[in-house]
Amino acid sequence: MSRKPVLLAVLAHPDDESFGMGGTLALYASRGADVYLVCATRGEAGEADAEHLRGFASAGEMREAELRCAAGILGLKGVFFLGYRDSGMPGSEANRHPQAQINHPVEEVAGRVVKYIRELKPDVVLTFDPIGGYRHPDHIHIHRATVLAFEKADDPNFYPEAGAPFRPGALYFHIMPRGFIRFAIWGSRLLGRDPRRWGKNGDIDLVAIAEVDFPVHARIDVRSALDKKDRASACHSSQGGGRLRRGPLRVLARLLGEYEAFMRAFPPVEGKEKARRDLLLD
Repeated sequence: MSRKPVLLAVLAHPDDESFGMGGTLALYASRGADVYLVCATRGEAGEADAEHLRGFASAGEMREAELRCAAGILGLKGVFFLGYRDSGMPGSEANRHPQAQINHPVEEVAGRVVKYIRELKPDVVLTFDPIGGYRHPDHIHIHRATVLAFEKADDPNFYPEAGAPFRPGALYFHIMPRGFIRFAIWGSRLLGRDPRRWGKNGDIDLVAIAEVDFPVHARIDVRSALDKKDRASACHSSQGGGRLRRGPLRVLARLLGEYEAFMRAFPPVEGKEKARRDLLLD
């Protein structure tokens, strides 16, 4: 009997798995792959109204519960936490917490990631692009740690206590949809808002993000998984999940989200290559 394909997503916070690459994770799980998630933090710095915190001892506990709700809908086989604390956006108080992920060396974080690579033996590893989607410090930090862990996973001298050497087949970076970013910039200006101060806290610069153009090496058709992605996103109600499930914005969100794009970091891409429709290597 042939071995099941294994995908491993390495991300930073609860909700990253649903809001970003949720369609892809749900799609491969529905096709019979074993899909796992390693989450660096429990999202402790994420803001939440009192109604969402009711019944939970902390924001981190609440957001873990939201993540486990989403994981069940997406069909993830396992969720693992690295044990760091959410670092927050640049300049926030959370940056200075000693347990904040960004205050730990990339090599140390990679040592924790490589343990799961060697244990789960994924065919494909997924993480953020080099700017972390929207320049969140934790996203960028876990991107760098995941790249290092991938590169060193088959090196017996790199954290030998983390398991026997193993080399996954491919490493992909999820790319934020350009259409969504362009629409968000247009919509912000139409409403008289500054697209350089986008988001709930005004700390996301959409214009700067739009200037970065990563190549698309894989475009995954996730239309069959959009309902699961919607329901998983709704689990993260404390972070606004579920708001796009009704009304005209739902239609637009679906049109912009029918495909999820990825850049391939390994194996190296030489020259121009047509975007593939499957993350698993032939």
